[in-house]
Amino acid sequence: MKRVIFSSFIVLAFLVCFPMGSHAQLKPGDPVIIGVPTFLGSIEGGESLKAVQMAADEINAKGGVTIKGAKHPIKIEASEIRDGAPGVPVPEALLGIEKIILDKKVHAIVVGPFRSEALMATMDLLAKYKVPMLGTIAMSPASEAKIIENPEKYKYVFRTCLTARYFVNLLTGVMNQLNQEFGFKKAYLMNQDVLWARGTTAGLKGWYEKSGWEVTGHDEFPTGASDFSSALMKAKAKDAQLLFTCFDMPQSGILVKQYKSIKVPGLMAGFISPMAGEVAWKSFDGQIGGLLNAIFELGNMPSAKYPPAQAFYDAYKKKYKDPLQSGHGPAPSYESVYVLKEAIERAGTVEADAVVKALEQTDRAGVMGRVKFDKGHQVVYGTDPAKEAVAAMFQWSEAGERRIVYPTAIAEKKIWAPEWVLKSKK
Repeated sequence: MKRVIFSSFIVLAFLVCFPMGSHAQLKPGDPVIIGVPTFLGSIEGGESLKAVQMAADEINAKGGVTIKGAKHPIKIEASEIRDGAPGVPVPEALLGIEKIILDKKVHAIVVGPFRSEALMATMDLLAKYKVPMLGTIAMSPASEAKIIENPEKYKYVFRTCLTARYFVNLLTGVMNQLNQEFGFKKAYLMNQDVLWARGTTAGLKGWYEKSGWEVTGHDEFPTGASDFSSALMKAKAKDAQLLFTCFDMPQSGILVKQYKSIKVPGLMAGFISPMAGEVAWKSFDGQIGGLLNAIFELGNMPSAKYPPAQAFYDAYKKKYKDPLQSGHGPAPSYESVYVLKEAIERAGTVEADAVVKALEQTDRAGVMGRVKFDKGHQVVYGTDPAKEAVAAMFQWSEAGERRIVYPTAIAEKKIWAPEWVLKSKK
């Protein structure tokens, strides 16, 4: 009996010190497997996957990930979870994520859920299977609160993209400039009825009310909505000087066309997914001059004032023979692969808990600025790419060029108001 107990103790000690699963212990040449479960049918998800693959190709061309002297290539396993499509329930997305974890035996996940609702539910799944994830699309800061509240359970969740909280910071900086330059102080709010957009709009509305602006109206639209004319007519009737928009669905392009057709005199500013990329000028028949749109992470748009962002944008365009169209997702997705590579190399293993500790030590100059995680495992965003990651607001010129107008550290031009907006204020 004593011999059996002693043998069991030896086995247990061995398992603690040297995990038996091939999942955690790679043989020389075995790949580091990175899963990309997301809404691949969206422009953000599809381009983020391409950015991930580009980073993997670059790393593999240099030998791969080095773990204790051995080289390991990166292998990407993608999965369509459709969590951003109208009517798709969260449990369906969870099944897709669980399947890629179990079937592909991924060592980590990047990009992850498109919808914040799916992200929140995924956190327990990642805790169950102990799989690190670097999210790059879902934006609700509620995930950070869960990590801070229970760091041991939810330590596997990190995020490199912009959040709704930081988006509000970007927007309020722009609103201050519009007030100072043109005296704007009346805003009408329109947003998609999803968690990140509701949170962003609520935060901005609170700022308006504390800053002396008048909110003349507020409308929300379900994902898939395709008629915005009623709200636009109300905004026009109430003489809104600023029309704030917050949408990631493809149908939001209809909003821009109806805005021009109805001739709402207020300046449109916020985020309309189809208006972010450089081909939007052609898509909208050159009818978007003067409009302001956010780029959630630098690198999704080039910047002559920050070379890493320019280099990433140019490399993506060269590799895929097409420019980036998404304002959100690709740059942090690309960056996440490098962050993960460096963390695994510091840890000297793909074992999840060790990788998490190494991820927490991240501090690097990335394509969207300095990349460093806070205690909620969120990359810190600010206004200077030398100090923090950066989001930007650009404005379409009447000649069809995108020009960054905020923040000041990377601005290429001052915000301007189209003549038709100024005339309406006289």
